[in-house]
Amino acid sequence: MSGGELQGREVRPVASWPGAVARGAVSFALAAIVSLGATGCKHRENTRVAPPQALPPEVETYPAAPTAPVPARIPVTPAPPGGINDDDLAFVAAHKPILSEVGYATWYTAPYKGRRAANGQVFDDDAMTAAHRTLPMGSLVVVTNMKTGESSAMRITDRGPFVEDRMLDLTIASAKAVGIFRTGMAIVRMDVYETPKPMATGGRWCVQIGAFHDEEDAIALKAQLLSDYPGANVIEFPGEKSFWVRIRPQGDDRAMAEQIARHLQPVEGDAYLTRLD
Repeated sequence: MSGGELQGREVRPVASWPGAVARGAVSFALAAIVSLGATGCKHRENTRVAPPQALPPEVETYPAAPTAPVPARIPVTPAPPGGINDDDLAFVAAHKPILSEVGYATWYTAPYKGRRAANGQVFDDDAMTAAHRTLPMGSLVVVTNMKTGESSAMRITDRGPFVEDRMLDLTIASAKAVGIFRTGMAIVRMDVYETPKPMATGGRWCVQIGAFHDEEDAIALKAQLLSDYPGANVIEFPGEKSFWVRIRPQGDDRAMAEQIARHLQPVEGDAYLTRLD
């Protein structure tokens, strides 16, 4: 998982965004990032960046957008090598987004070689992929840097970021393509073009809670949750620098997961509604 609900972020139909880039320019940018993603870059630790400030008022106040039907073409899962291919770029150029979000994006890298992303594939710094907490795995998105206008198509292959006020975690290649590799973080717009499964219904859901600096705290919360929610699947596990607890309600039901997330107290750790599939 990356550092892996849409809580705290508003969505808006793309047609109503100010300063939208012309489709021809988008197509040119998308073609350009393919060669950039293929060049690769060296493995390194994430950059240190200052905590994000509050989103500008014009970002925070966008009204919610209705969920559009899933397009007829269903993307492959797992993602193709490199995250995207020419067919994906052609699809983006010929269709309109079905949903948009604005929020902060950062970039991340695997803490060790051979680490697998949440979709089961080995994590690749050079792949045009990203982590998001709630979009169906394999979703095709275009990420645009709101300051510079740089855009890139990529697929969701991992879960995260599990940090408050963050929307996306990008690979090194994806971060370079949208101009946030050096800055470490930026406000971006994520346009969703297709998902392999419906966004609003179904799915397998859980609540991820953390980060605990002491493993005993994670184990104690696990025991409490097992008592509070009999029949739920609760595990505690180590992250890169902390410990986490994940609770999967019976049937991986979203409504129950949302209820659990609402009832958790801040002292029990930050809770993130997360899609598993």
